[in-house]
Amino acid sequence: MTPNFAVIGIQTPRFHMPCIWLPVFLLWIPVILLSPFLFLVLVAIAIGARTNIWRIIATVWGLLSSLPGTDIHVSTYENQVLVRIL
Repeated sequence: MTPNFAVIGIQTPRFHMPCIWLPVFLLWIPVILLSPFLFLVLVAIAIGARTNIWRIIATVWGLLSSLPGTDIHVSTYENQVLVRIL
């Protein structure tokens, strides 16, 4: 399953931003349009790394598929940042 939404929230002592929902699935439109160029880049990486192109594609797909469920919380004494990928 690929990521569909990302939730971003920032809190500081002077500024509190409500959580923003970003539709990540809309990024698939330019990815599909640029797919021939992305494939050529992956082929160049495969040639440079001397590995199989299908192994690189499987690795990239596995990385994208493992993103949903990722929660990142970064906080200091006064500031907090939240990034959640659904």
